Amino acid sequence: MQTLGLSDSTPRSEGRLKSLFWPSIQSGADVDYLAVQGFWVCTIVGVMSLIFQVVAGNPITGVMLFLLFHIGAVGVREHNPFAAAILLVYYVVDYLASFLFLINSPGIGVVRTIIVALLVSNLRATWIAAGWKPESEEAALPPRFAETFADKLADKWPAFIWPKVKVLYYIFSFGFLALTVVGLVVIAIRGRVF
Repeated sequence: MQTLGLSDSTPRSEGRLKSLFWPSIQSGADVDYLAVQGFWVCTIVGVMSLIFQVVAGNPITGVMLFLLFHIGAVGVREHNPFAAAILLVYYVVDYLASFLFLINSPGIGVVRTIIVALLVSNLRATWIAAGWKPESEEAALPPRFAETFADKLADKWPAFIWPKVKVLYYIFSFGFLALTVVGLVVIAIRGRVF
């Protein structure tokens, strides 16, 4: 595969931490790398949310959060800025709402702050990648692989499912965010009344 130029070892133009927290794009390989990185960040946040909600006794909420973040990750992989933005907005709203509870647990607050930073970076990378269309040969996106399960999940699954669920995801994610905000407002009003 290296002879054909299909190797997965394309040199990165920046280090891992910089690409996580303040990515830049200089080639098609960078675009692809950041999309895959964004996919995994959002999917991991979705899995963590599912686990925490199931442990807390809210499995339905956990499944809804997993769907929100995983299908959003699929959108991020397909360079959709709306998907990256809705995930960031939801997580920030949730973070701000739970800030009072997390003030006593600084470790959890730090983790959530890092996740917010990753989601901001994700939005920036997706926004840049969505507009990436330079005409040079090195700007071409690398092929998507399907050799391992991780390749199939991060490369083939998003290209297959995103066109089919894009509109449903827009409706679902906006509705879920709106219900979350309304619920938080009701809780705030009731907390002040009683």
